[in-house]
Amino acid sequence: MVDFGNILKTLRLKENMTQAQLANKLGLTKSVISAYETGLRLPSYDILIHIAKIYNVSTDYLLGLEHKQEIDLSGLSQQEIDALLNLIRAMKQN
Repeated sequence: MVDFGNILKTLRLKENMTQAQLANKLGLTKSVISAYETGLRLPSYDILIHIAKIYNVSTDYLLGLEHKQEIDLSGLSQQEIDALLNLIRAMKQN
């Protein structure tokens, strides 16, 4: 759980979300989010699950136990999905 704060902050910033916006979605205060990100506090299990749902990641990812991320491909055509998969394969070869 050492990386939780950094992971949370990275996900939040990636979505251009403020601490206040995330706090509002979770029914918490901005200071609680700040405490999570600085490692002063850890979330309860229900809050952890809620955060995972907001950012579409697993709780294992949030806890630093899993290093792969999932990408939501809904709304893309099969041709677009195939193009993305080819791009990912090419990037992994480098």
